[in-house]
Amino acid sequence: MKKIKINKYIKLFLKIAISFLALYFVFSKISLKEITSLLSQSYVPYILVALIFFIVSKLIAALRLNHFFRNINIDLPEMKNIRLYLLGMFYNLFLPGGVGGDGYKIYILNRQSGAKVGKLFQAVLLDRVIGILALFCLLVIFSYFIPYAAVYKYFTWLSIPLVVITFFLVVRRFFSDFTSIVFRTLFYSVFVQGFQLVSAIFILLSLGVHEQFLQYLFIFMVSSVVAALPFTIGGLGARELTFLYGAELMNLNMDASVTLSLVFYLITAVVSLSGVYYSFNSRSIE
Repeated sequence: MKKIKINKYIKLFLKIAISFLALYFVFSKISLKEITSLLSQSYVPYILVALIFFIVSKLIAALRLNHFFRNINIDLPEMKNIRLYLLGMFYNLFLPGGVGGDGYKIYILNRQSGAKVGKLFQAVLLDRVIGILALFCLLVIFSYFIPYAAVYKYFTWLSIPLVVITFFLVVRRFFSDFTSIVFRTLFYSVFVQGFQLVSAIFILLSLGVHEQFLQYLFIFMVSSVVAALPFTIGGLGARELTFLYGAELMNLNMDASVTLSLVFYLITAVVSLSGVYYSFNSRSIE
């Protein structure tokens, strides 16, 4: 038990160190003064609109997750599901070294419903994967319109049905409880990512960026995939580093790119922080 706790502290330290080093590298390459200027001159009403679209995306994501729970006979009321989802966001973003948000949801639902931990883990895992799958599909679609030279560029769309069908067959073979909702939850996932893309557009508009939206959004989606990897604290540092290199490759404004990433992280943090209420008011998720 003591060794497990030590490993958790080591992982927490490594995540903090990686986030810090990534941010240090990013800010050594851009103008902090320019970032501050962009933030101070940003159009706040557009940021509020971006916040609203992000909140809607998370509500849809919570509904999507509940579809997975219902397929293993967990009758979770939507409001309770949303509260549990927000609490999970809080744990994932602010307590990376402790019980993760997904782990906490599994613990609560196992205790309340008696559902097997393995089935709950599968539900949470597939919910994550279906989100990444939607991101992949959107990335492929966007890549068609991004100006870059590639021999097989016009055939990339063929990968979408190939990957989706492969995913469906894998679910049917190894996660048969969830076969019936694969395409429905994928549809939800497209809306989740779509609302977050709209949120990113309004952040760009608030910063005075009015062109090359497709390139910015393409990098934004790549950064979302990178941020999902469990190497940093809530994706902090990883997302900014992706934007830095992506902006350089696509000849975008590096300062605006990194500022977009930072503002989106702050919006995520604000929404996630709302989950702290439910950590002190456990009756709301009982």
